[in-house]
Amino acid sequence: MTFRPQMTSFTQGIRPLGPLRWRAWDGIVADLWHVEGQEGGGGHYLSPDPRLVVFLDDGAAAVDLSERADFEGARAEVSVLYVPAGRPLWSRITRASGFSHLDLHFDAGGLDRRLAGVPGLDLARPVLMQGQPRLRALAGMLAAECATPARHSLMLDGLTQALLAEVFALPPEEAQAEARGGLTPHQLRSVTAHMRARLDRRVAIAELAAVVGLSESWFAHAFKHSTGQTPHRWQMQMRIARARALLEDRGLSLAAVADATGFADQAHLTRAFRSLTGTTPAAWRRNGPSRPAIPVAALQQK
Repeated sequence: MTFRPQMTSFTQGIRPLGPLRWRAWDGIVADLWHVEGQEGGGGHYLSPDPRLVVFLDDGAAAVDLSERADFEGARAEVSVLYVPAGRPLWSRITRASGFSHLDLHFDAGGLDRRLAGVPGLDLARPVLMQGQPRLRALAGMLAAECATPARHSLMLDGLTQALLAEVFALPPEEAQAEARGGLTPHQLRSVTAHMRARLDRRVAIAELAAVVGLSESWFAHAFKHSTGQTPHRWQMQMRIARARALLEDRGLSLAAVADATGFADQAHLTRAFRSLTGTTPAAWRRNGPSRPAIPVAALQQK
C-alpha cells in the first residue's frame, strides 16, 4: 500500500508555476514544487509525518520560517529544514520571488528504519540550516528524478540516505564507535551474524574487521569493549554451542561433530569443549537431561 502524507496547510499569496511532480517509494513521498510568492504572502503547515524540505535555488532568501504564528524567533534564509512529526511551521514571504523546493515526507517507520543504529539522534528536534553545495547537489538529483523519472527507486533511496547523513551531520560509523569506545549495535549484529554463518571454521580477525570496515587493531579493541570478550573467545562459544546442539543427534559421531564445527579432530573438540563447559562432549551426550545449563553469551546476539 502506497504511503500518502497527511499534510494540513493554508497558504496565501503563493501560486504554483507548474504541475506538482512527485515520486513515491518504500515509505517516502517526494514532492517537487515550483511556485511564485508575493510579498506578504505565506502559509501554515502541520503534518503527522516527519518531512525534509530543501530549497533548490536562492528563493529561501525571501522566506522567513517560524514555529510560532507571531513569528517570534523567526529564521531567515533557511534553505534546508527537517520538521519532526506534529510540529507546526509558518512561512512568511518578505519580497516577491519565485522559488523551487523538494519535500520528502516519511511514513511513521520510514525515517526510523533508515536511521536505525545511529546513537544519540533526536528525531523530535527540528533542524534548520543553510544548504551546503553537496547537500543541494543531492537534492537536485532527487528533484530531477521527480521531474523526469529515469532511474529505479534504489537510486532515490540512496540519495535520500545521503541527504539524511548530511542534514543530521552523521559521522563515520568508526567515529561513532570510537566515541562510545565500542561497536555500534548494527556493527555488532553484522559481525555476529557473519560468525554464525561460518561456525564450521574459525573466522580470522581480518575477515571480521572487513565486515564492518574497521582496522584489525581497532576492531579487536571495540569488540572487546562491546562484549567483554575477544572475538576468538566469542567465536569459540558459538562453535561450542553449535557442537552441543549437534550432540543431541546420537547418530552423529564425535568426529563428525568436530568437523561440522571447525575443529581439527575429535581431540581438538574435546579440549575446547572441556575448557568452556568443564566436561567432555562424550560426557555431555551421556548425561542427557541431567547436564548443567551453561550460558553462552554469544547466543544472546540475534
